[in-house]
Amino acid sequence: MAKWVYNFGDGKADGRAEMKNLLGGKGANLAEMASIGLPVPPGFTLTTEVCTHFYKNDCNYPKELTQQVEEALALVQQRTGRVFGDSTNPLLVSVRSGARASMPGMMDTVLNLGLNDKTVEALAKKSGDRRFAFDSYRRFVQMYSDVVLGIEINHFEKHLERAKEKRGVKQDCELLPEDLEKLVKSYKAVVQLELGEEFPEDPKAQLWGAIGAVFNSWMNQRAKTYRQLHDIPEWWGTAVNVQAMVFGNMGNDCATGVAFTRDPSTGTNEFYGEFLVNAQGEDVVAGIRTPQELTIKARKSHGSDLPSLEEVMPNIFKELLSVRSQLEHHYKDMQDIEFTIQQGKLYMLQTRNGKRTAPAALQIAVDMAKEGLITKSQALMSLKPDLIDQLLHPTLDPKAKKEVIAKGLPASPGAAGGKVVFSADEAVRRSKDGDKVILVRIETSPDDIHGLHAAEGVLTTRGGMTSHAAVVARGMGRPCVAGAGGITVDYAAAKLTVGSVTVTEGQILTIDGSTGEVMVGEVPTVPPQLSGSFGIIMEWADEVRDMKVRANAETPADARQAKEFGAEGIGLVRTEHMFFDGQRIVAMRQMILATDENDRRQALEKLLVMQREDIIELFKIMDGMPVTVRLLDPPLHEFIPHTEAEMASVAKAAGVPLDRVRRRAAELQEANPMLGHRGCRLAITYPEICEMQARAIFEAAAEVGRSSKKLPVAEVMVPLVATTEELKLLKGVIEKTADAVKKEQGITFTYKVGTMIELPRAALQAGKLAEMAEFFSFGTNDLTQTTYGLSRDDAGSFLPEYKAKGIVEQDPFVSLDPDGVGELITMAVQRGRSTRPDMKMGICGEHGGDPASIEVCERIGLDYVSCSPFRVPVARLAAAQSALKTQGEKTKQSSTKATKPRVQNFGPW
Repeated sequence: MAKWVYNFGDGKADGRAEMKNLLGGKGANLAEMASIGLPVPPGFTLTTEVCTHFYKNDCNYPKELTQQVEEALALVQQRTGRVFGDSTNPLLVSVRSGARASMPGMMDTVLNLGLNDKTVEALAKKSGDRRFAFDSYRRFVQMYSDVVLGIEINHFEKHLERAKEKRGVKQDCELLPEDLEKLVKSYKAVVQLELGEEFPEDPKAQLWGAIGAVFNSWMNQRAKTYRQLHDIPEWWGTAVNVQAMVFGNMGNDCATGVAFTRDPSTGTNEFYGEFLVNAQGEDVVAGIRTPQELTIKARKSHGSDLPSLEEVMPNIFKELLSVRSQLEHHYKDMQDIEFTIQQGKLYMLQTRNGKRTAPAALQIAVDMAKEGLITKSQALMSLKPDLIDQLLHPTLDPKAKKEVIAKGLPASPGAAGGKVVFSADEAVRRSKDGDKVILVRIETSPDDIHGLHAAEGVLTTRGGMTSHAAVVARGMGRPCVAGAGGITVDYAAAKLTVGSVTVTEGQILTIDGSTGEVMVGEVPTVPPQLSGSFGIIMEWADEVRDMKVRANAETPADARQAKEFGAEGIGLVRTEHMFFDGQRIVAMRQMILATDENDRRQALEKLLVMQREDIIELFKIMDGMPVTVRLLDPPLHEFIPHTEAEMASVAKAAGVPLDRVRRRAAELQEANPMLGHRGCRLAITYPEICEMQARAIFEAAAEVGRSSKKLPVAEVMVPLVATTEELKLLKGVIEKTADAVKKEQGITFTYKVGTMIELPRAALQAGKLAEMAEFFSFGTNDLTQTTYGLSRDDAGSFLPEYKAKGIVEQDPFVSLDPDGVGELITMAVQRGRSTRPDMKMGICGEHGGDPASIEVCERIGLDYVSCSPFRVPVARLAAAQSALKTQGEKTKQSSTKATKPRVQNFGPW
């Protein structure tokens, strides 16, 4: 019989941490914590396979599930000594989601399940606290009605606010037992009014309702959005965890909290978190009450008057410190934990690898390696390459003037400025219009996920360092200031006020997530300073990676930036980008409008001077590292405007009649420019263009070679080659030009002539092309287009539908398709190296900075990847990780071969 349910508790568990694909992250870690002896309330997990079955079978469960859940529930009753639904000693449970990848707040949870009008009286009697019992009951009715019955939470919140007003109190915990009893009745009346039926009293019906709601929440809109943003496949599904309740709201010897074993913002090795006395878990995350710090040090640094856990419950704090150490040594990573204290006893409810900022991720990896917890290789593998991207964004200029109007908690580092918006939808709308926005909310909820993604930064007036806004912003790399209580937000009027200052929607606000400061207006920023742990990680990455990392750059600024980030040369100089500014575009258009070769050459003479100077700069900056210059690639019509007014302007600047411009623009129009007169086809039609560009490259090489200690490494790349004849013809032009320049300059220089592999035919003919080409660079943008028969510019309108329907897992223009495009590259590499064994090969498409694509390149055996300057550090780390994975696989294969079964005698010695 298929096993759909796994038990945990009392130091035993059916599962382990490595089973997270089946049990989800939460379920696997609950099982692991129980196995290593931590105090985990008993429970059971319905596997992700149940979720898959549920959606494949019209939302029906496997036939064996009911029996397995009954047996698991009986085991929890045995382990707790309580009975589910019993009117004298009731067992209450929580029902929580748990996907294999952490999705904080995206799916649903129900607490205190099992309460009804009878069991609440038993709970009151057994706990000796009627207030606690009815507080738990009103929380359950509200949460169940929201999550399972689909009744909006504001229907209940207004009754809660009325009750507090009537009692003259501000906090929920100040309500009296009779107030809470009345609230339960009011809440149930809301259910009757909204649904026309009574709130369910049967605990087993409640349990199956909650299980179904959690499975259904896998497909809610916020979960779908989160999965799309974080590349989590829909088919993974979620597990459901049912666990015996422990209560942090039973009195002042009870508490609930969340903690990180290290600071998730900075990475420093300090215990970090928050707790609330006499509260349940959602109170901390929701930011309804101001949380307290765990340590005395944190309390003092944040200027809080509220006592820390270290002061309020010193023995529990020591026990929690011990758990912290045990978890880090066991999991070898920073942990995000949830705990509850019930009547002086500590319970662990969850542990998972904690989300962290990019600076924190690097700091933690370096520190743990230095502490001996992990190896250097493990430190590198623990990092997501895209996290490095977050380090490369600007921070506030320390010299800039700023008008600070408020201060909150520094929840996620970095600085951002933009137009204030007060709703997630408005953030998305303005962002699509090209505006940078700051999302301002009293508190965020999972429903705001699309707005958080669209915004440059987030500001909330409630919540702490572990609130929803803080956790999600850190995961997305967005700056966040949370808990700025001095700010009043008025959604209806679309404004915020701080004292006498009012900021309305659309006005500029700047936030600093590193200090918690909120400023009026736009504050200048400065580029990031990369040093310390970043430098160490890059150094470790360079020690193990095999592939080189070059940059795509054609301006001196880009080249310098790339070199600063560790680029080992330029893998793609797009020479056409050098022709669009000022006098350059005028000369380019004169060349295009020329009626004969003589006129074209006159215009090309002007371009020669400009192109030579640009390439000289690039050679100097790269200082002996290779520079791959691609000959002119785009069709000529891209340089000619098409409106009447613009054509008149071009005619005047070029000194030609308007009719000539009109006529030439018409001649250059093509039905499919991507497959038209471009790349090497231009150079074959107009060899003087190829000659001018080759001369610019070689004269630059000669010039720099005279004055530099390191000779420039010039690589001339012919684009869009399909046949050996094309390459042969253009290589002849290039070599002839090189010989002429050497003779004229009286100096020798070295160079290579290669080609871009951008067409399937070129990949198939790679063996023959390698007879002439001295290197290959795979232009994976065009190779993907021509392999799939897709236009990159047009595919965006329907590819999201392909992803949603599971036709493709990734956009092939973002991550290299290993099966189709990757197979063509593999074939080309093998055929090319069969002709020229030492041939250098790399890629220079957008895929060069994508970690998944870099792994494909490593497996294929390419020598380098080339990417945009700001992706160079990402590529260096991704290349190192790819090398480590490949080495690990080779070791595993070698080990498997070495341990191949042999015939042996096992008799008495």
